Amino acid sequence: MKTEIYTSGVYGSTADRFFEKLTANKIDTLVDIRRRRAVRGSQYAFANSNRLQAKLKELGINYIHVEALSPTMEIIGIQKKFDKEIGTSQTRREHLSDKFITEYKKTILEKYDFSNLLTQLKELGSKKTVLLCVEANPDACHRSIIADKLKKSFGFKVKHI
Repeated sequence: MKTEIYTSGVYGSTADRFFEKLTANKIDTLVDIRRRRAVRGSQYAFANSNRLQAKLKELGINYIHVEALSPTMEIIGIQKKFDKEIGTSQTRREHLSDKFITEYKKTILEKYDFSNLLTQLKELGSKKTVLLCVEANPDACHRSIIADKLKKSFGFKVKHI
């Protein structure tokens, strides 16, 4: 049986709510797709890499970091410029710009070989895997692009939590 793919963000969540979502959905592997594995603000300290990994270990959830799936600083800059033009912030963003999506797919997704990640998930016996980034809304985050690729190319079911 293939692993089910979930996605989750950090913004707008407390530590208790975040980890409750993982345990309620029986997540067994978290794939961190962030470039910077730290989040500003004390309310999100639980998502900073060392604390996150310690809590996941306590919960029996595997942790994998795949920096190769994170957008480059140049691609992030495209989105920041768009956010500024429409008067929003990363924490309030509702969707990604078309230019960001195009550049992300061309520069990152089309070049990424999923075979290593899929092998890791298989070796771990993962049945329920969550892609983690920071944005609350999956449509405002590159994780939705990755999840869509996994769905279309590999037949995974995707659920945003």
